[in-house]
Amino acid sequence: MKNFLLLLFLIGLIACQSSPSQEASEEFVQGIYGNPGTLLKAGYSFDSLGVNAVFVRSISLNREFYETSKAQGARVFVEFPTLNGKEYLTDHPDAWPIDEKGEKSPPADWFIGICPTHPGFKDYRAQQLRAILAEYQVDGIFLDYVHWHAQFETPEPILPETCFCDRCTGAFASSLDTVIPGETIPQKADWILENADAEWRTWRVGILNGWIEDMGKILKSQQPTAKLGVFHCAWYPADYDSALYRTMGLDPVALAERADVLAPMLFHHMKGRPTTWVGEYVAWLGQTLGSERLSKTQIWPIVQSHNNPGIVTPEEFRQVMIEGSKAPSSGIMMFSDQSLVENPKKVQVMKELYTKVRPQ
Repeated sequence: MKNFLLLLFLIGLIACQSSPSQEASEEFVQGIYGNPGTLLKAGYSFDSLGVNAVFVRSISLNREFYETSKAQGARVFVEFPTLNGKEYLTDHPDAWPIDEKGEKSPPADWFIGICPTHPGFKDYRAQQLRAILAEYQVDGIFLDYVHWHAQFETPEPILPETCFCDRCTGAFASSLDTVIPGETIPQKADWILENADAEWRTWRVGILNGWIEDMGKILKSQQPTAKLGVFHCAWYPADYDSALYRTMGLDPVALAERADVLAPMLFHHMKGRPTTWVGEYVAWLGQTLGSERLSKTQIWPIVQSHNNPGIVTPEEFRQVMIEGSKAPSSGIMMFSDQSLVENPKKVQVMKELYTKVRPQ
């Protein structure tokens, strides 16, 4: 009898320590991000690897991959490149983000963002999203590149001031119910940064929140049970002079209020961080959101296997997978499929974690 009571106590203790998001999740998400079809072509199967979710780039999604993934027991989540605007800018140069000098902000490494207030671009993305949803019954859409023009996937981020096009400054002036003095873009930008900087940062965050809301409405109107996820920059609020909020335009709490899943991009090698940072950030994000929000919004980190910069060893990969799977995480995915195909030892690491040891 004493042993039975002790067992009940331990069960109750474990239940109390589990996070709301874990309790709400039917199954711990064990995913792969990128073009997971490369693993299929290499002779692997998702079910044999313990993979129960694939996060496929929209450009890599096709009927054969979709049907095979479903047949092998994997949920299909589609990455949607929200504000990555390179292809659109070719025919729509007026959508180019403008800096405080009134010039086109140069590419940030390989990334070229878009002016988020360009109405034609939002219509363009909305049509693309509707087309995906009309063709496929997805388990979720994960919005990617949800930030103002910048580059954070490097040890030394690129953080320009944008966007000061007439469209943006005009909309900002309307939000303030004022007239911004100045005849040129540099003059208006100077006034904004010197006299209304706080309001400017808040307005920019609101523009991105509007994008998430609008894409979410499209998703839920066509497929109500599909999850809306957001990949986002994984910085602490004070990092790089508060660049997460000030420059990227991101508020993690606001994201969680609009999304079903947050997927912090915990690319430790790209950002020059130790493997322990992955688990620390997951814990911080959970504390920041709080238990009430975690009962509604889940955390599924994406961690790095990709060899850039340098080499991510199989053991490093194992450690970030374990760190990213710690509570309050209720899922994990890795970037990218190609790095697994190139190193079978990493495939074995993932398989061991996904099939033999539940990543908790």
